[in-house]
Amino acid sequence: MNKKIYLFIIFFLISGCSLNKNSEFWTSSKKIVLERGFDEVLKDESVIKKEFNSNIKLKLEKIFNDNSYESLLLNNPGRSNFDSELKKISKYKFSKIKNYHQYEPEILFNKNRVIFFENKGTILQFDENSKLIWKKNYYTKTEKKLNPILQFANNDKYMVIADNIAKIYLLDLKSGNLIWSKYNTAPFNSQIKIYKDKFFVIDFSNTLRCYSLKDGKELWNIKTENALIRSQKKLSMVIFQDKIYFNNSIGDITAVDINKGDMLWQLPTQGSDIYESAFSLETSDIISDGKDLFFSNNRNEFFSVDMKSGNFKWKNNINANVRPIVIDKLLLTVSIDGYLMIVEKDSGNIIRITDVFDKFKLKKRPKINPTGFIIGSNKIYLSTSNGRLLIIDLSDGRTKSVLKIDNEKISSPLIIEKNLFVTKDNSLIKLN
Repeated sequence: MNKKIYLFIIFFLISGCSLNKNSEFWTSSKKIVLERGFDEVLKDESVIKKEFNSNIKLKLEKIFNDNSYESLLLNNPGRSNFDSELKKISKYKFSKIKNYHQYEPEILFNKNRVIFFENKGTILQFDENSKLIWKKNYYTKTEKKLNPILQFANNDKYMVIADNIAKIYLLDLKSGNLIWSKYNTAPFNSQIKIYKDKFFVIDFSNTLRCYSLKDGKELWNIKTENALIRSQKKLSMVIFQDKIYFNNSIGDITAVDINKGDMLWQLPTQGSDIYESAFSLETSDIISDGKDLFFSNNRNEFFSVDMKSGNFKWKNNINANVRPIVIDKLLLTVSIDGYLMIVEKDSGNIIRITDVFDKFKLKKRPKINPTGFIIGSNKIYLSTSNGRLLIIDLSDGRTKSVLKIDNEKISSPLIIEKNLFVTKDNSLIKLN
């Protein structure tokens, strides 16, 4: 990773009408623009660009995850007890993040509170009424010029931050006060997972590092093969029964004993040209049901891997780089071409495909990609690289409406209580 590649952010405050007297940086809520104009299993084929069994309707039991601790460790958001047509929108605006499309910063939640960052590494925490609780920045003048991009994790008491300038630090979640700060030899661009008294993060040298939550001391690390050139795709990890499973930039999946720091197994998923093509590889987040790992990539590969042995269980030709979701016995994902796939979790058989990009004009479709999705009680909410949020009926897989949020990339959505949040290059956006 070339350490000179950092986002350049010029900070300015944009005034606007407030949601209330304590949240003067948020715009007032306004109506959302609605865009208009618009029983077998599938065997493998090279590239799937057609519907299949589109008449099948899903009937799911009322089982909801709602951001449980277990679902966070398994990286599987599951299904939330949320149902909204999203009629109102408001924004907290900040200075534009240049090259936003190269990174995947995520919103952090703390119960019903929302945490994100803005220009030069300033962290903000809002309550359920969008009132700003605290605003903190722990970067020097020199560090601020590097425009750090932050990744977050939290438990009930603490918040861990790791960034792309090789800094990690711990804050008190309630007050935002700094507890300790450390530096690494390489920048970070991965999820962070907190587990008991430890936390884990992967750096740009493809090294998984385990730190003490108490004082930031490195307890152990696992180095995997490194590539000189890599994509900006964020790496991910899953924790289950004192074991951690993670991917690296060349597509390897590694399992590690958390207590001992010993590698249990490693599974390569790419061929002999991994170093030449590492820059273009984009792998979805790894997720798990506690028995198997599931992930896909932009090379028409969707995998299921046994967590105990590290062996492939099945492989399917699905071209997707967004995080899949497990609901009971089903896997759901959206392909790069805009097809919603319903897959049998145990067999890998595709049981339904619907075209959720059918509202877009044919000429524009090749330039539009999904950026992530979340599942509510009756709907799927899918964000795109052209700033749209699609509301899809969970039962029949049809896109019911398209909301125009922006004309450029918006992040994968996050549901917190009765609100849905996304980010774009210059704002945190709330919809309800």
